[in-house]
Amino acid sequence: MSRICQLTGKKAMGGNKVSFSNTKTRRQFKVNLKRKRFFIPETNEWIVLRVSTSAIKNINKKGISACLKEAKANGLLG
Repeated sequence: MSRICQLTGKKAMGGNKVSFSNTKTRRQFKVNLKRKRFFIPETNEWIVLRVSTSAIKNINKKGISACLKEAKANGLLG
């Protein structure tokens, strides 16, 4: 399973690790993913999603239903 947020679509991005001597080597910035259960009151059921911590903050702000609608509109959820 790839490390991609199911709601926002965030995934690892590349960059440089810069040492004290300013030598640059390639590295990856990975997404901070958590496996979390959410309750959907409209359907009265629980779902499990792999979401980034920024997506969890978004869910706390907007609500799970609004975030799921956005993800479906963006083609991230089936």
